[in-house]
Amino acid sequence: MMTKKILAILAIGICIVPIVTFAQQTEASISGQIRDTENKTFDLATVALLNAKDSVVLKSTFTESDGKFSFNQLKAGDYQIKVSAMGYTSYKSEVITLNTAQPSFFIPNIKLIPSSNSLNQVNITGKKSFIERKIDRVIVNVDALISNTGSTALEVLEKSPGVQVDQNGTITLKGKQGVLLLIDDKPTYLSGADLENYLKSLPSSSLEQIEIMTNPPAKYDAAGNAGVINIKTKKGNLKGFNGGFNLSLNQGQKTKTLNSLNFNLRNNKFNYFVNFSYNYNTGFSDLDINRTYKNADNSPKSYFNQNSYFDRHGNSLNTKAGADYYQSDNTTWGILVSGMSRASTQINNNSSNLLNSVQQLDSVIKAKNIDIIDFSNGGINLNYRHQFDKKGHGITADADYLAYRNKTKQTYYNSSFFANGSLKSEDVLTGYLPGNIDIYSMKTDYSLPLKFEWKLTTGLKTSYTKTDNTADYAYTINEITKPDFDKSNHFIYKEHISAAYLNLNREMKKISVQLGLRLENTFSDGHQLGNAMKPDSAFKRNYTGLFPTVYVLYKLDTAANNQIGLNYGRRIDRPYYQDLNPFISPLDKFTFYVGNPFLRPSYTQSIELSHTYKNKYTTTISYSKSRDEVNETIEILNGTYYSRPGNIGKKKVKSISFNGTFDAARWLSLDFYAEVTNIKTVSDFYTGKLNTSGTFCFTSANAKFALGKDWDAELSGNYRNRIIDVQFELKSIWQASTAIQKKLSPSTTLKLAINDLFYSRINRGVINNLTQTDANWTNKGDSRTAVLSFNYRFGKAFSTPAKHGESGAESEKNRVKN
Repeated sequence: MMTKKILAILAIGICIVPIVTFAQQTEASISGQIRDTENKTFDLATVALLNAKDSVVLKSTFTESDGKFSFNQLKAGDYQIKVSAMGYTSYKSEVITLNTAQPSFFIPNIKLIPSSNSLNQVNITGKKSFIERKIDRVIVNVDALISNTGSTALEVLEKSPGVQVDQNGTITLKGKQGVLLLIDDKPTYLSGADLENYLKSLPSSSLEQIEIMTNPPAKYDAAGNAGVINIKTKKGNLKGFNGGFNLSLNQGQKTKTLNSLNFNLRNNKFNYFVNFSYNYNTGFSDLDINRTYKNADNSPKSYFNQNSYFDRHGNSLNTKAGADYYQSDNTTWGILVSGMSRASTQINNNSSNLLNSVQQLDSVIKAKNIDIIDFSNGGINLNYRHQFDKKGHGITADADYLAYRNKTKQTYYNSSFFANGSLKSEDVLTGYLPGNIDIYSMKTDYSLPLKFEWKLTTGLKTSYTKTDNTADYAYTINEITKPDFDKSNHFIYKEHISAAYLNLNREMKKISVQLGLRLENTFSDGHQLGNAMKPDSAFKRNYTGLFPTVYVLYKLDTAANNQIGLNYGRRIDRPYYQDLNPFISPLDKFTFYVGNPFLRPSYTQSIELSHTYKNKYTTTISYSKSRDEVNETIEILNGTYYSRPGNIGKKKVKSISFNGTFDAARWLSLDFYAEVTNIKTVSDFYTGKLNTSGTFCFTSANAKFALGKDWDAELSGNYRNRIIDVQFELKSIWQASTAIQKKLSPSTTLKLAINDLFYSRINRGVINNLTQTDANWTNKGDSRTAVLSFNYRFGKAFSTPAKHGESGAESEKNRVKN
């Protein structure tokens, strides 16, 4: 018996020693080199490392410019390599066994066989899924929905899971405001009407993906209480000369057109790229506002009924151009120049009826308000990227300068009439509102692979912003013009933000972990210059915050069919630059917007728990708690309506959502999203204590039909019931849309989409917590449209090295507001 035990121990030892010996081998790896049929090295092919037993993808990477790839720090076992590239037949290796006798394996001269050499010959049968999930974000593939054809970036956002856009262009994510919006990892530096107009000028044909991060990694700025939405535009990554253009005509009650052109030229060590879009936009808003003023005993005192018809039209140009210089296989220098120019006019024909307590007409005010807006911005980004080795050890650096210029001219004609129609009074209010914003930013990121498959990323950032806004108003009464010092103002605001972050992540067989910590310091200085009626005023603030992030992803089975995800984060939301400006800006004679220089930054903590099945069905439970959230507040004083931003004391948001993709048949697939969210707010308010709570449901579905012979179709719709949030109650709303597509050739596509088939997208709401006042509104827009789009691609399908895709400016753009 003793002999048998000794033999058994020796046998176990013989088995264990090779395993331990192999585990101590730090150079255990699989590597190789890929070439094309002309024996040239193939860069940027996708290489996946598979478990030979079940073909589960363990890791993936891209080939470098010399065609080489490597997977390091591997354990003993059986593996396979799969290589794929656009326009080429996939390659799959034989089984590769790693052990003590063979700790490393090199595959020389893997040949990729082209399925075609040019885009006009490529026949791609695979289709992107609408939704993809990663440990820290949800990815929406824009081209996966043909109903996105001919639409704008704002309309594409509305079809993304958990995202809603209200009538004012405000973006919410799972019921929460305060979304940081990025374009190609760069902030737009816009908000309010300017952000809405910019997104409307950006055609969907120029978009590649939308990344939704409810809890972004520490690498991103901590701004945005609701999270980050990153819109990734299409970029040329093919050798030679290639690109495409899209033409679209959008016909509703008004006519619009969105057109885009992009091309890429790669020649030796230089790569040049240009994206250009032109948008002619017309639209309208038919807004009805009703207010009932009350006596102390709650009986009606008077009524105010107003109709405002906003007629808008304008042109916008967007341009992005850049060049990359590949100094070596590991070093890249780049420059990116971008700009936008928008000239628009808005005419508001306004009719206000004032009635007494028994709803008899007392007086009428007719107004014609004209806004002529000239808005432009330009920016330049210099970037550098260096890879020390092929294991992910590298450094990047960015320097940015951005300038925004806005010139708005206002002319408001007001005529007041008695009940019998006779003229009571007339006046003209004119305003000139120039505004300048200059932003300087620098950042650097450093990545270092560590032992045991950990990866460290760290970085520094500094940004400086200066805004200079003037409001110059004058009244003309009885042909006599006088300055209006109550509304005239000059406000200068400066802000300096310094940040540092540290991020650690590791992907193991069953569990993936990512830990981050970001430190940000903010120094701000505001100065309101006085006039003949107003004295100077100034403020300074200095505050520092720590912002941790945690992500854990656990695979419950070896096939990764069931995955549990958990994440936590803390974020900050700084006020928009112009919200700090104590301007009084008229919207009409009875409605004014007022800034608030006393706004404080808002902080949010959030946690999410999710379950994903087969990467198709995800259920998520989330909870967030905000302090001092900045929200629009409404106050009624002597019958005049004042809208100003204010800090809301405490807000809690609880949500459960489900997102799934169902393949019902070969010719039918369904994307479905459902969400139930509760919002509870407690705060001090103009009328006393504000304590509101409400639960809303939101659902959206998109059915995709493969009709055969290169025909595809879609039918989509969404519904949201009533929302109660702070002071506002938004009524239920729904819409349905359809689209059809014909692929005329592999490079040419014709699409037709009809949006809001039943013209049901009408915004209605109620404003609560007003002093002795009831108020509601109804707003109709040009939402039922037919869109015809033509898309053509040209060029050859050969990959090039990736361009540097980030700049140092990552949050400041979203804080520019008109």
